[in-house]
This record gives sequence, structure tokens and C-alpha cells, in this order.
Amino acid sequence: MARGQVNNHQTRVLILSHDVVGDNMAGPGIRYYHLARVLDTYFDVTLAVPSISRDDFSPDFSLVRYQDENNENLVKAIKDADILLAPAIRIHKIFPLLPQTLALIVDGYDPFVAETLSLQMESTELQQVLTQAYLAGDFFICASERQRDWWLGLLEANGRVNPYTFGEDRSLRQLVDVVPYGLPSELPKSSMPVIKGVWPGIALEDKVLLWGGGLWPWLDPLTAIRAVARIWEQRQDVRLVFPGTKHPNPLLDGIPTHNEVALNLARELGILDRAVFFGDWVPYKDWPQVLLESDVALTLHGDTLETRLAFRSRVLEYIWAGLPTVATKGDATSDLIAEYDIGVVVDYENVEDVAEAILHLLEKPRGFFDEGFRNAREQLTWEKAVQPLIRFCRQPRRAPDKVAWGEELGNPFYVEKRRHLVEERNQCREIIQKYEQGRFIQFMRYVDQWKAKFGSILHG
Repeated sequence: MARGQVNNHQTRVLILSHDVVGDNMAGPGIRYYHLARVLDTYFDVTLAVPSISRDDFSPDFSLVRYQDENNENLVKAIKDADILLAPAIRIHKIFPLLPQTLALIVDGYDPFVAETLSLQMESTELQQVLTQAYLAGDFFICASERQRDWWLGLLEANGRVNPYTFGEDRSLRQLVDVVPYGLPSELPKSSMPVIKGVWPGIALEDKVLLWGGGLWPWLDPLTAIRAVARIWEQRQDVRLVFPGTKHPNPLLDGIPTHNEVALNLARELGILDRAVFFGDWVPYKDWPQVLLESDVALTLHGDTLETRLAFRSRVLEYIWAGLPTVATKGDATSDLIAEYDIGVVVDYENVEDVAEAILHLLEKPRGFFDEGFRNAREQLTWEKAVQPLIRFCRQPRRAPDKVAWGEELGNPFYVEKRRHLVEERNQCREIIQKYEQGRFIQFMRYVDQWKAKFGSILHG
């Protein structure tokens, strides 16, 4: 397929990852790696990654490493790009570097404010940072239709839903569209064992329950541990594993997690290193094997704002590997579990429901959910997920309201307030100017009078 062309040259797309990419990756790094991989078949793609990413990462597309946004290589890559795709949280850092002609794609898949509030951290500065992204973007992407509704509300509140964007496209898909996580087109292949028969206490014949990813405050690993304690009373072949308790990005080491509480709970229930096991972080190259060795996956959370907006990338990997999943209701990926009938959806923080769901799935024969997984895989590939990006990159453009309004773009209330303040400031300046001019004229008259009087005295 012919690659995109802009002004008779191959379209240059720069993707900025704020998270590490390489052998050890979390959700953001995985997302940007695959977006770069697929888009590179159509365009000239460069992926910019933090310098702390592993040096053994050698993709087919171009790669730039940066330590901060003023890095010489990154500055040059931005200058040379026709299109830049960056997460919303990094736009304020790179905004001063952006050429006027560059088309900016803002990625809003991660609900940063909801996560920050879940971490019990102050969100005011973050919201100020994100507001710049709302105003700067030419095209916005997110991970689900539910997120898109949220983004439409954010953009309307910031003046981006207006006669120009609506006039361009009444669906507003050219302003904000859905680019979810996807699945590799090739199924995972088995290699050397990673968990079964390798981790002490986990035998080849044991049933592995997999908790992929971290134990972040908005998730609910404690219900999973309590459910396994209940199952342990009936059967002792279950093994709940948490292989990702330490984030691969060292800059995130200080973020609060459930790690210590979960460890203590398993110890108190008498199942630590018997039915519940904790690891650090499985290398990305070994992750397919972990998925294939597991028997049931778990994705549990509470009833929070984060849940409403979340799109959990690990669930897509469970689907990729054909791994039946127990999922708490309420997020977009639990909807996928229900839609394709590839697991069990349970209520919030319900230990009994989770235990029953695990036992139910363990009793199902291998292949019971094959049709549902097959249907899901056909619809959820990375190649299908990135179609809105491909369409935009083939015909990149600056948003019509940005072109028309420039610095006047923003929430209409505050734009009008700012205009009034500017007008009032100018009026005040005029009044002061006139006042000063009047005083100067009065002073000069006084000088003339004084000179006349003094002259008459001298010549009297």
C-alpha cells in the first residue's frame, strides 16, 4: 500500500511516549509501540521514548530517545514532523516547540484526573496542564465510546465544539474519535515455561489465576485475595499470581499501590506463597507465555470515576490469548467480556461472586469460549483500532476553529471576560494618558506664567 504523501513528500509522523518502551513495558508503552508499528506501514514514523527505556529495543521504525523535552534530538524530530501524536499530559511541555504548520493529535486514553484523585493527590495543577491540551489539539483520540462522550464534554466546556468544528463534521469524529487498544494479528506462541514449574510453589498441574498489571489504588486486588482464600478451603490447586507489582518505569516508584496491604492480607489469611504469589514485572517478551500458562484472568475494581472512564489494556491481552476472565462490572472492558461471552462479570467488591465465578470458569473445558474469543479477535486488532489515525494522517489539517480564532480560542465565557478585561485595561490607560496629558499641559502653563513673571522682575 502506498504511504501517505504531504506536499510531495512522505508524511512524517512523530509519536511521543511518556512511558518506557522496550523489554519491560506497561500499558502506555505498549500502546505507543503498537501505534508506531502499525502506522509505519503507511507513513514515515518515528517513536520518541524516554532515555531510561532499555537499550535492547530495536524496532523496524525510527527511534528517538529523549531525557527531557528540550533534548536536541526531540526538538529536531518535532521540527521535522508533519504530524505529532502525544499524550494529553505532555502537551504543555512540548507546546513551545511546535511549528505553526504541524498537525497535533492529542491522545486522551488515560483518565489522568480520575487516577490522580484516586491517588488522593491534588489535581488543580494537572487540570491546568490538561486545559492547554484541550486548546492545542487539532485531533483528539481516546480508547472507548464512553471516553469519547467524556472528551466531547471537555472540549465543549473549552470552546472546541463550535460552528467551525461542527460545520466541518456534524458527528465531530474529525475532532475526536476512538482509537482503543488492539490485539496483534498473530496469536501468542508457546515457549519455555515462565510460571508453572518455575516459580517456587507453583506446579505444572496447578491452576493459575492471573492478575495482569499493577495493584493501583483504583483496582481491587483485596477482593481477589479473599476470594482465593475461600476457594482454598475447597481445593488447593489454585494459584493467584501478581507478576507486575513493580512498575518498569523507575520514575513511578513512589506512586501509591495496594502492594503492602495485599501482601499483609495474604499473610494474615495464611495463603501467602501457598495460594497467592507476588512478582516484580514480567519482561514483555515473556508475557505471551504467562498468558498461555494461565487458566483464568482477573480484572477487579471499585465503583469509582476511574472505573467509568477506564479502558484496561490487559483485558485485551487476555482476549488475545483466549484466557477466560472474571471482571468487575462498570468499565468499558467488562462490557467486552459480556458482549463476546468470554468470562463472567461480577458486582463490585463481592468476594462470594468472584469465588463462584473463578470456580465456574475452572470447571469449563478448554475451548469452551473459543467462538467468543474468535469473534472478539476479528474485531479488536490493532490494524482496525488505528483506522481513525490513518484517515487523519492521510489528510492532516489544523483544526478549523484554531485557524479562525487563534488566541481567541477557549471557553466563551472566559474569552469574553478576557476581552472585557483587555478593553477595560485599554480604557484605563487612555484615561491615565489623558489625565497625564492634562497635568502636563497645566504644568507647562504654570512654567510659562512663572517665566513671564520672573522675566518682568529681572527687566523691571
